Amino acid sequence: MSAQEKVAEGRTAPVVTLDFVGSRTETEDATSKLPVESQAALRQFSLERMTGYGVDHADAVEVRARVVEGQDWRSACTELAETCLRRVEGATGLGHAGRPTRIAYLRRASALLRMSQMMMLSDTAERRQIFARAAAVYAQAAELGADRGRVTLETDQGHMTGWLVPACGNAVASAVVIGGVEGWAMDFDSLGEALAARGVDALMLDGPGQGETRLTHGHHLTAHWGDAYGRAVDFLAERSPGRPIGFVGNSMGGSFAMAVAAREPRIRACVDNGGIHAPWLVPPTMGTFFSKMVAACGTRDPDRAMDVWRTVTPLADGPNAGYPLLVVQGGQDPLVSMELAQVLLRGAPTDDKRMVVFSDGNHCVYNHRHDRDALVADWTVARLCGRPNPTIAN
Repeated sequence: MSAQEKVAEGRTAPVVTLDFVGSRTETEDATSKLPVESQAALRQFSLERMTGYGVDHADAVEVRARVVEGQDWRSACTELAETCLRRVEGATGLGHAGRPTRIAYLRRASALLRMSQMMMLSDTAERRQIFARAAAVYAQAAELGADRGRVTLETDQGHMTGWLVPACGNAVASAVVIGGVEGWAMDFDSLGEALAARGVDALMLDGPGQGETRLTHGHHLTAHWGDAYGRAVDFLAERSPGRPIGFVGNSMGGSFAMAVAAREPRIRACVDNGGIHAPWLVPPTMGTFFSKMVAACGTRDPDRAMDVWRTVTPLADGPNAGYPLLVVQGGQDPLVSMELAQVLLRGAPTDDKRMVVFSDGNHCVYNHRHDRDALVADWTVARLCGRPNPTIAN
């Protein structure tokens, strides 16, 4: 009897195998033989950080396994993104029923494409093309999901791009959410979604020197960054007059958030998740991170770039001193020590402040993303709506 006849009789069934490299133990012996860039990528973008930027856990495991096996970081991420896009095509024939699958794989593909350019230090045409494609794929998912939309703001220094996640149900407040030197607007969409679920319109923004604002519009970080962020606050205030506005900054974006909050009376609550009190003190020995700080300013001159970063003053006083502040800190953050976090907390120009420490938290607490997002969103909506700090259970 043929195999086909057996299938017809129900004795056997076809088996489809989806092939993956699978998890690999990242021993020092295995990784030390890899190219320098691969070693740096594995070190800088941990599994937790990758998933924190929206990469699906299975995709993050597979990327790292492929790199350990010798594939370069960029092609490993890109090939998996292409696999996701093929699955989008496969679900197209299902019509409306396939929409959730298409949205999920589009977002996975976008996150992988964004991750693929993380080790690129120069704004080459190739990098701009990769990021533009990631944004286009993200836009496809947004259109299918009808749960967010691209926003382009005009400023004197150039365009800024962001994604507005409207509040679910009745909106009670608005907030700006920004990333830092590496993770940008789309990478922190989980925070935008957490805020929206609690009635807060969330503008996930690429500020000056970040994401689409920089790579698509050529709008770099300059000493006029304050005016640009002021325009984002204008947008939310004009869109929803009278609603309170919050500002959430992640990594170095936390430093910007505090600096904006002190000078902008319309900011009624501020969250710093991983910022530092003096960004210009980051030394050149920080390697690629320092190089990315310089690149954000659109220059190759470190001294010129640090002159710009000296204008980011999270501890400076201002007309809005006294704003409510939440500092979120990882107890095992390799970039921002507890000592630096305490300096920032003590020096903040407000008495209405508190810090929440995740004892085993890494930078930006990527390894507790859901708990972090709930904390930030609950605290923000409570303070914007005049409620006391939410209780935090251990």
